[in-house]
Amino acid sequence: MSEHVTVLTVGGMTCAACVNRVEKKLGRLDGVTATVNLATGKARVQHPATLAVSDLVATVEAAGFTAQVPEPVREPAGAPVREPVGETTASEDRPTDADRTRLLVTALLSVPVLVLSMVPAWQFRNWQWLCFALTAPVAVWGALPFHLRAARGLRHGAATMDTLVSLGVAASFAWSAYALFLSGGTAHSYLEAAVGVPLFVLAGRRLEAGARHGTGSALRALAELVGKDVSVRVPAEDGAAGTAATVERRIPVADLQVGDRFLVRPGERVATDGTVVDGSSALDLSLVTGESRPVEVGPGSAVVGGAVNAGGLLEVRAAAVGADTRLARITRLVEEAQSGKTRVQRLADTVAGVFVPAVLAVSVTVLGFWLGAGADPQAAVTAAVAVLVVACPCALGLATPTALLAATGRGAQLGILVSGPQALERLRRIDTLVLDKTGTLTTGRMSVVGVTGHTDAGAAAGRTDTGSAVDAADEAVRLNTAEAEAVRLNTAQAEATGRAAEETVSLTPDEAVRLAAAVEHGSEHPLARAITAYGDTRRTALGDHRPLPAVRRFAATAGYGVTGEVDGRTVTVGRPGDLTELPAALADAVRTAEDAGHTAVLVTADGTPQAVVAVGDTLRPDCYRAVDHLRRLGLRPVLATGDRAATARAVAGHLGITEIHAGALPEEKAALVTTLKEQGGRVAVVGDGINDAAALAHADLGIAMGSGTDAAIGAADVTVLRDDLQAVPDAARLARRTLGTIRANLVWAFGYNLVTVPLAAVGRLDPMIAAAAMSASSLLVVGNSLRLRAWRPGGRGTDRRTADGRKTAGRGAAGRRAFSFETSRESV
Repeated sequence: MSEHVTVLTVGGMTCAACVNRVEKKLGRLDGVTATVNLATGKARVQHPATLAVSDLVATVEAAGFTAQVPEPVREPAGAPVREPVGETTASEDRPTDADRTRLLVTALLSVPVLVLSMVPAWQFRNWQWLCFALTAPVAVWGALPFHLRAARGLRHGAATMDTLVSLGVAASFAWSAYALFLSGGTAHSYLEAAVGVPLFVLAGRRLEAGARHGTGSALRALAELVGKDVSVRVPAEDGAAGTAATVERRIPVADLQVGDRFLVRPGERVATDGTVVDGSSALDLSLVTGESRPVEVGPGSAVVGGAVNAGGLLEVRAAAVGADTRLARITRLVEEAQSGKTRVQRLADTVAGVFVPAVLAVSVTVLGFWLGAGADPQAAVTAAVAVLVVACPCALGLATPTALLAATGRGAQLGILVSGPQALERLRRIDTLVLDKTGTLTTGRMSVVGVTGHTDAGAAAGRTDTGSAVDAADEAVRLNTAEAEAVRLNTAQAEATGRAAEETVSLTPDEAVRLAAAVEHGSEHPLARAITAYGDTRRTALGDHRPLPAVRRFAATAGYGVTGEVDGRTVTVGRPGDLTELPAALADAVRTAEDAGHTAVLVTADGTPQAVVAVGDTLRPDCYRAVDHLRRLGLRPVLATGDRAATARAVAGHLGITEIHAGALPEEKAALVTTLKEQGGRVAVVGDGINDAAALAHADLGIAMGSGTDAAIGAADVTVLRDDLQAVPDAARLARRTLGTIRANLVWAFGYNLVTVPLAAVGRLDPMIAAAAMSASSLLVVGNSLRLRAWRPGGRGTDRRTADGRKTAGRGAAGRRAFSFETSRESV
């Protein structure tokens, strides 16, 4: 049975008890699981395709809340519908002018009551009656939202924080009315509590809403990167038939179609993902990927929607629109991450589900105990009301969502996308990091540095073999006749082998490169791009303007290479394999490439080795510092690569990595991860290629470089958008800071209730002070989470020493040089 995911905007939720109730109600439907986020006011519901969304809405409404499906943003024809971003709460929960008016009027009416009640020197004759007249509208109209939500919950058999506030206000006002009208002036009134509770809770809710709105600012910033309209080139309506006359027209971005050509002027944002057709410029991607350096683009370069044009005029052909763009995918990942919950938050929600009924029971028990013990009735009422007002399940519900909102948004600004709170928890606990090399430790931007053809190899092999045979024949003259005859037979066989080698169909280096470029054109590996680019350069230099020949039966084998049929030949481009099976010159070319730190790629046609292509790559300039920072965080770096052992040791030696696994195929990388886990390690894998997908999926945590393949990104829990390996330790630090913030929030939320509820029960807490404390508890939780918005990665540019006393800054700065290393055919 297929499943759908529907996001509902839920209104009326005020605390963790509300969250728990909505999740339980939805969870009772067959095949439905729901995750409700108090901070965003949204429910993410997985349900069978046969279950209508209207049934989900009806279920939420039956629980006493409002629900609606977010209005979709208008997309171009054929594009999938996506929900709008940036709206973090339900419409009825967002502060409105009416809410502000209610708060202001409540404050104006409450302040005189609070002053007269708390400053005896200002009291005058019959001041209580004035205060009662000012209190009545506050207790009825000012607290009306609490009364309405409490009544709605009662109608559906639910008790929430609004129930506690409503009962507290009602009890305080009712007791004060009794004291004024029926006690004959002997009982003390609690008018200050009747006005203080709604005043402080209304003010706290408004401040809390503003703070919660701030935690989602990063997500709204992503949404605002999409422009409203764009200039496109369209055919001129009055142009002559067959001409290419075009005019510029301004249209809404929502009307942009794949294939449309649009203009990006200096200072404007790129409207959507596409390819540059004309012009050259530098693009600022800092707000999209966190990349601080401008990226130079020209004809043929891919551009990302939301990037800022910092240079010349660009004409771009749209390649993706609407929900298919990279910016939309980033936004969806951030939203999905914010909808999750940590394990400790689920425990808090479970506690919150019984919290309000428990508080009601405690309040009634306190009232009965004090009255039964012969205490003054007003003292008993004071204690019972204080218990109702001081209890705060709201802080429990906000502890995790607000921290996740702030952290995931901040992570997106830094180019770090986390799939959810579970990934954050695993990221914090990892102790072993398996690093791929190509595209992870190296830049992945390769170039061909040399080609050795089979024609050189065949001639050399023939000359070597024949020469050896002649020398052997001369030696036979000095032997006896029988031995000489045997040697002459061997000589004849050797000469025949040499002639056969010379008669083998051979290709020139340029012909071999042309066939290799044709096959590699279907691959996305950095090696493939290097060989294809070199092939284009050579054909241009030779004046060969023919297009690359078509490829049939293309196949890619992860860890080995690619193969295809070109011009009637079966062409394979991949790892050299056993060097003893190659002609001497090609084997020497492979060894020479390895000694120089280059990649050796073998080109064969119909099973015959034709050429060796040497490709060079460089280590990322930031990988020295990144690996050092990983070690400082207590992580054990492990290098797992498909490269040969010599090159792997060279790379590891420069980075200080002691554990190396060279020549690893994709399945062997996955097996390595399994072995490390069986040894008790908590393993994360950093990779970017198809060959890394299996290892990423087997690891406790998968980290994909954003420049890698879709297969790697799809299998990962964390995606690094920056072209900077330093983002990996940054992600680990952000995870630790986030979970530390969540723990602090929950410790405060639980500790607050464990301390204040008993104080209120024994009569040591005034209801008005209790109301202020309850509001402050939520504000402290949200304020603590907001600190994550200003979090900055630390440890950059510092001159520190590792555990063995080595200085790391010199190696990361002056010692940072372009060094080429071999990059074996890990993925194609």
